[in-house]
Amino acid sequence: MSAPVTSVTSVPVAAKPAVKPNYDQQGSQSDQARVDAAMRSFVREFGVTAALHMESCVRCGLCAEACHFHAASGEAKHTPIYKLELFRRAYFREASPFAPLVRALGLVKAPSIAELQQWQELIYDSCSMCGRCTMVCPMGIDIAELVKEARHGMFKAGLIPERLALMDRTARQWGSPATPAEDLPDILAEVAEEHGVPIPCDLERADVLVTAAPAELGDHTKALAAAAKILNQVRQKTGQSWTMHQGGFDASNIGFNNGDMELQERLTRALIDTAVKIGAHTVLLPECGHAYGAARWEAAKWYGRALPVRVIHMTEYLDEQLRAGTIQVKSIAATATFHDPCQIVRRGGLEEAARRVVAALGFDLRELKDHGLLGYCCGGGGGVVSNQRAAPLRHKVFEIKRAQVEATGAERFVTSCGQCRITLEMGAKQAHWNKKVESLLELVADNLVE
Repeated sequence: MSAPVTSVTSVPVAAKPAVKPNYDQQGSQSDQARVDAAMRSFVREFGVTAALHMESCVRCGLCAEACHFHAASGEAKHTPIYKLELFRRAYFREASPFAPLVRALGLVKAPSIAELQQWQELIYDSCSMCGRCTMVCPMGIDIAELVKEARHGMFKAGLIPERLALMDRTARQWGSPATPAEDLPDILAEVAEEHGVPIPCDLERADVLVTAAPAELGDHTKALAAAAKILNQVRQKTGQSWTMHQGGFDASNIGFNNGDMELQERLTRALIDTAVKIGAHTVLLPECGHAYGAARWEAAKWYGRALPVRVIHMTEYLDEQLRAGTIQVKSIAATATFHDPCQIVRRGGLEEAARRVVAALGFDLRELKDHGLLGYCCGGGGGVVSNQRAAPLRHKVFEIKRAQVEATGAERFVTSCGQCRITLEMGAKQAHWNKKVESLLELVADNLVE
């Protein structure tokens, strides 16, 4: 005899909330079109140097130990060499000496759209292109440069973080991700009035074209005023004129970070072309690391010859003026430690210049455990600080820097990159850390001997 059927009243089950994918995408390309666009871009990057790098990796793991993101998370996916996996596969399938055989035998799979989407997190959220991995690679592989080249393909595929894509669109429209050129005179007039320092704008002729980072035209105007104070004193003593100019004022690196090199060329050319137009011999870059990389090292590629003007970072300018005696500063009786910005020091070579300025200020310098060429990144370069999705991992990275700063026992904490400063301030706020992050430029301006 069969068991009696029991009536069961169904209980509604709450639907699980949709999980937001950990990637963004732009445009309306099909999945296959995105893959094809990325692959075409990757193949264009595979010149002799990239090929040598792809063939040279011996999987030693030293880059993993060097990466601040891997050190903070302990996750294998954050190792630098893993971040290049899809780029490597594209190389072996499309550009390596045995590429036809590799494809015919199916030895290496082509990247899929799902893999590209997952890859976005690795090369945008957990890589600042700081180059520390490059420094330790025994084979001389420039991993940071390869990530930058991989980002080109991701941009072409419309697979970059939306925050960065928004800044890209704004920069294409305004020539700056934050400030339309026509607003510059009003902004400078307000900064000049607030800080009591003249800031020339749109002079027809000048010796030095001064540029700014986006934040200096918004929340960090004191840095702009500090630069003006120093440049005005140099002008009084030497007659060297300077100006900011609507034609080229924002030393933005948004295209560099996104992989939109067409935009970056346009932004950087505007600075050089404006300098030539007004007869300037120097373009002075702000306290910004990737702005330095984009304008100092990339610009000559676009011109195809030596640049017609000198491009220097604010740290170089301060060092030169202090050494020439054009400006002098009062001594600060305090201990200090210094955060080395990756693009300015490791990839730009300004390690000693920054320390000479710190010494001129009279600081007793207490170096971080990892400093100079092997200093740890702030965790926000390469657009990571603008990518809100990356904040939890960025905060873990901050703890590495915080521990090293505290270990020095120094009273003051100084850096020479505005973007590093913003990133470190955000980390300090999240961690409820009361150590102030100070600008080397502002310290010089605040302690000028009149």
